[in-house]
Amino acid sequence: MKKLKDEKELIRKALEIGQAYVEKRGAAKFEPGDSVNDRLLYIYRLLVHDRLLQPLPEEQVSQKSIRHRLAIWASKQQTSS
Repeated sequence: MKKLKDEKELIRKALEIGQAYVEKRGAAKFEPGDSVNDRLLYIYRLLVHDRLLQPLPEEQVSQKSIRHRLAIWASKQQTSS
């Protein structure tokens, strides 16, 4: 897995877009005390469930792979907006 040029910024963008999507869909409401890792995992699982992201094989699901997959998703969201 090759690291993206601005992956850190894309992860922040994915978190922002993903949280808005989750709340707009009415699936959850994130609390200020929720960890970033938990939020990213929830966003990833919801996007996979809604078929907006292709799932990783379950044995490859990790924080690093989820962050990478969501960064790619966020970069595509920026170009389609």
